[in-house]
Amino acid sequence: MLRLNRLSLTDFRTYASLTWRPAARISVLYGPNGSGKTNLLEAISLLVPGRGLRGARLADLPRQGGFDTWAVAGRFQTSEGKADIGTGSAPDGPADRRVFRLDGQAPRSQADIARLVAAVWLTPQMDRLFQEGLSGRRRFLDRLVWALEPGHAREMAAHDTAVGSRNRLLADGRQDRAWLAGLEDAIARHAVAASAARLALVSRLNQQIEAGLAGSFPPARIGLACPIAGRLATEPALAVEDWLRAGLEAGRKRDAAAGGAALGAHRTDLLMTDVTTGTPAALASTGQQKALLIGLILAHAALIAAARGFAPLLLLDEPAVHLDPQRRDSLWQVLAGLPAQIVLTGTDREIFLPLVAHAEAFETGGGSLRPDTSFLRPDAVGSPVSCVP
Repeated sequence: MLRLNRLSLTDFRTYASLTWRPAARISVLYGPNGSGKTNLLEAISLLVPGRGLRGARLADLPRQGGFDTWAVAGRFQTSEGKADIGTGSAPDGPADRRVFRLDGQAPRSQADIARLVAAVWLTPQMDRLFQEGLSGRRRFLDRLVWALEPGHAREMAAHDTAVGSRNRLLADGRQDRAWLAGLEDAIARHAVAASAARLALVSRLNQQIEAGLAGSFPPARIGLACPIAGRLATEPALAVEDWLRAGLEAGRKRDAAAGGAALGAHRTDLLMTDVTTGTPAALASTGQQKALLIGLILAHAALIAAARGFAPLLLLDEPAVHLDPQRRDSLWQVLAGLPAQIVLTGTDREIFLPLVAHAEAFETGGGSLRPDTSFLRPDAVGSPVSCVP
């Protein structure tokens, strides 16, 4: 099992210096808002490629009153042995540049890190996923794809770069047909590749959900609102690329007036429906949406475990919010039986008491962690927490 054995923070968010050695498979962090719970989850999420669970600007990560630099390091037990992974400000570079280290050396690419570790997370911001614009749902979808297909990030980056270049050309009124045709060819190729990866993930997720999850989480049906994915379901990829190129060429005048491309992978939306009631997630209650999302996250974690041979770290920020007591108890039962390392947060210590036999717990605040001896004894493996004010 993938395990985080040690987490070290230096001038990160509210933590001047902290070393935490998780001792149990499940760790509970509780305390009032602003006490540093989510900061610890964010630190762990930054040890895998990507912008972390908050998607924060690098300028927001250093501790206020510190030195405008920050560092996070983790020691992991992976399927390939022990690995030390670190990230933070570049030692001799600009503050807005972030670097990675793998066993003390710069990795050849972030794919070297993605091969060893993976993490999935649930945050309170995701509770509004189906009430906001499609861009947030698309980012959420692409993060799910990336966890299984690291190359998807490159496809989307290349696609978005080509779309931006085409938008600027059209906005400037420059009708360089050869240049526009080249950009539209790149958009078509990368959009079809990205859409195919999204379509494959949705299919695999639906199969995983249909296989069933323990507890009372409603089964969801995932779908894509995407003409590219719709065509890929019935047509060869090369034919879809030709269709997309032709559509982009025909839509140049329209796109110039609108200020953006009407066709492309950036227009995809994620759909989710409660299979039991037939209710689309956008019309479901807040609690129903939360239950659907938890089921989706757990299915995604199971999919990663099946595909990669190890379960990802599960980072669940305020997972009990909006859940009724029955679904909350169901969540604790599911988590207690999962073969994964899990970190949970919440403001109310009492809701975690059903996990006393399965989890260690810490109260957060003041840039430190205070062990709660009512839960599993964290001192069973030495000194799990040390901090320097």
